[in-house]
Amino acid sequence: MEDAAIREGFANLRPGADYDGLRDAALCRAKADWLVGINATRLFSVLYHRTLNIGRVMSPTLALIVQREAEIDTFQPVPFYTVALELPGLTVSGERMADKAAAEQLKEACQGAAVTIKKVECKEKSEKPPALYDLTTLQRDANRLLGFTAQQTLDYLQSLYEKKLCTYPRTDSRYLTGDMADSLPVLVNLVASAMPFRKGIAITCDPQTVINDKKVTDHHAVIPTRNLKDADLSALPAGEKAVLELVALRLLCAVAQPHIYSETVVIAACAGGEFTAKGKTVKNPGWKALEDAYRAKMKDAEPEKDGAEKALPELTEGQTLSVAAAIVKEGKSSPPQHFTEDTLLSAMETAGKEDMPEDAERKGLGTPATRAGILEKLVSAGFLERKKNRKTVQLLPSRDAVSLITVLPEQLQSPLLTAEWEYRLGEIERGQLAPEEFLDGISTMLKDLVGTYQVIKGTEYLFTPPREVVGKCPRCGGEVAELQKGFFCQNKDCKFAIWKNNKWWAAKKKQPTKAVVSALLKDGRVRVTGLYSEKTGKTYDATVVLEDDGQYANFMLEFDQRKGGSR
Repeated sequence: MEDAAIREGFANLRPGADYDGLRDAALCRAKADWLVGINATRLFSVLYHRTLNIGRVMSPTLALIVQREAEIDTFQPVPFYTVALELPGLTVSGERMADKAAAEQLKEACQGAAVTIKKVECKEKSEKPPALYDLTTLQRDANRLLGFTAQQTLDYLQSLYEKKLCTYPRTDSRYLTGDMADSLPVLVNLVASAMPFRKGIAITCDPQTVINDKKVTDHHAVIPTRNLKDADLSALPAGEKAVLELVALRLLCAVAQPHIYSETVVIAACAGGEFTAKGKTVKNPGWKALEDAYRAKMKDAEPEKDGAEKALPELTEGQTLSVAAAIVKEGKSSPPQHFTEDTLLSAMETAGKEDMPEDAERKGLGTPATRAGILEKLVSAGFLERKKNRKTVQLLPSRDAVSLITVLPEQLQSPLLTAEWEYRLGEIERGQLAPEEFLDGISTMLKDLVGTYQVIKGTEYLFTPPREVVGKCPRCGGEVAELQKGFFCQNKDCKFAIWKNNKWWAAKKKQPTKAVVSALLKDGRVRVTGLYSEKTGKTYDATVVLEDDGQYANFMLEFDQRKGGSR
């Protein structure tokens, strides 16, 4: 979006015919996705009497989540035990043991005994700077660090692109092209000057760490533009500013010096058992200085997970130390983690990768441009829900999602379909396969699916029937639907309800109907005829007013003024 880049593009135009193969492949992908989506969705919706959205990318993504939840549900934790010894200036730990009695026996043997240092190994290590952002890695970090959904990150980045502050967002490349090498140091200095977190940190720029023409596909990595120099960043919306800072941080880190540290590993022996300890001394913080400065300014900064930060005392092989204390630590094996948007985007990126050809243009499920939309569609269709757990937001499948994956044939929930498609689409792009041949194959597959698929017996009650929405919840704005016993807010965290057997209505020999509840939710009041009076035994007409106190739905009556005012 920079003027100079646009002018350069127009000055070096290439014939449209160069891209005919690319056009044909893209058109075939779009047509095939539509054919699978429309036919499979209609087939399964009609057979199971419920709108069931099926898609080449959507269904395998849902299968990943359902499979993960099944692994969590069936996980059986396995206990383990480790013996830790407190020595002067350090703690050494033994290997995991399955037998608690054996661990207690080793602990007793080490109490008050001497420890011999068998080996002290010190290595200097170097941690390379991270690669630049493509859209998916930016979405993952923005979800983990800022709590943004994939769609929010894409929207913020798109807005920054339109304001000419960031380069093109929908990219799957993490490198820059060789023609950008000369101008990169200038851009890095501009970005460094605009970012408050880098104050007091020396900036270096090694363009060769981020330049790789072979790894740039349609678009290069996401970086800030030189327009940052004259922009008023304080005027940006908070979300856009946060995403821009993340992109800027990654550029500064990617061209910075490596993080250099020395790691010491100590192996000690005591009572026939072997114990180890690790220590780390930073020699040159390099790119991590910038990352640490950025994290320090975050309100909910999560500490860097590193168990070997502490430096160890000077030790020599053959040295003996006395044991100050010996303890047995008990632990349990951990179940797989629920998916978050960060980890699901990573899983989508690598799903079925081993089955795809080396030269496939797109690997994994979806593209950087479509993954956010797929997740939002799964949420809006009721197959996924976001559930906050401490600082993270987990993605959990609904009952209908589990039911859908149960009845879907393997070919529609496996990433292998995408792997096969991408191989053949690559052939179309290179002119080795006719588009008609590819689409004929898709049509044949769908005719076979529609003609041969049989409803799985015993699945009549798998799916929840669709509920008719009667209005908006006065507490949370969610949808209120009619169920057997009353009208309830469909938001699981909201307890709003109007029960059909409500005592107030029962005393007036009336039951709240769909029409009455709909009017109460829309206007807060409704005219009702034939209400029974317990005092007189007669019926009367009045206006029923809904008064929700946040805990209970209460009702009051209003009468016409000529009938004696209101009560």
